[in-house]
Amino acid sequence: MNALLSIKPEFVEKIFSGEKRFEFRKSAFRQDISCVIVYATSPVRRIVGEFEVEEILQAPPRQLWQKTKDSAGISKSLFFDYFSGKRYAVAIKIGKLKKYEKEIDPYKEFGDKFIPPQSFRYL
Repeated sequence: MNALLSIKPEFVEKIFSGEKRFEFRKSAFRQDISCVIVYATSPVRRIVGEFEVEEILQAPPRQLWQKTKDSAGISKSLFFDYFSGKRYAVAIKIGKLKKYEKEIDPYKEFGDKFIPPQSFRYL
């Protein structure tokens, strides 16, 4: 199964440059996801590519930071701010990347039917 993830443009850039090898989330998928379709949030507002899910890690934030910090693509302070008050943190390990040659404007493709997910949506 695939999932559409909303990701801030600065992190999308780091993912496709290879600097960010993990995408962090506060909750895990409830279904087995093999591919993530990347929706870059405002101001880009486009579906820009996809990546294979290599692995999903779930652990207390301190433990997860130790496992992912070398390729997190974010600062330690941003990581711990994001997971503040959470017992568990989730990291999606990014596998093979595919940046679309032509980005998809979902508002043109799907009109009013497209509502970007707050976090993710199963496809």
